[in-house]
Amino acid sequence: MNTPSPTPTPSPTSNINITNINITPGHATILNNCTHAIYIWSVTNTTSPQTTLNQSLSYSEPFRHDPASGGVSLKITTVRNGLYTGAPQTVFAYNWVDGQVWYDLSDVYGDPFAGRRVSVLRYGGGQEMIVWEDGVPPRGSQVRVLPGDVDLVLRVCG
Repeated sequence: MNTPSPTPTPSPTSNINITNINITPGHATILNNCTHAIYIWSVTNTTSPQTTLNQSLSYSEPFRHDPASGGVSLKITTVRNGLYTGAPQTVFAYNWVDGQVWYDLSDVYGDPFAGRRVSVLRYGGGQEMIVWEDGVPPRGSQVRVLPGDVDLVLRVCG
C-alpha cells in the first residue's frame, strides 16, 4: 500500500513589488494656541537650533527616519533655552519606517502645559488621536501608528 506523501504549500505571490512603492511622508506640525511663545528643538542624534513659536503660529517638518537614533523627538518648552536648563518638556516623537509613522506624546521633567488642553490630531479629518484635557499625560503608553503620508498636528493650549 502506497501512502501519498504530503506536497508542500506554494509560497504566496503578489503582483505588487512593495519595495518599489513610493510614499511621500506626511508632516509633524506643532500649533501654538498659547498666549505666550513656546520653544521647539528637533532632536535626533543631533539637536536643531531653538525655534521660537509665537502665539497662533505653527512649526512643521516632514516625517523622517534617523537611523542613528531610531526616531525624531520634537521637544517643546515654555521657557527660552529650556532644553538646556531642565525645564519641563512635552515631547512629540515620531519614527517614519516602511511607509508608516509611529508617534507618541509624553512629558519629561514636569508638565509644561498643565491646566491647558493638548491634543494630536490627524490633519484634514480633524480626528483627535491623543488628548490631554488638563495638559498632563495619562498613565500608560501613548504610542500610535498611521500610514506615513498623513499629517499630524500637535495643538498646545487649545
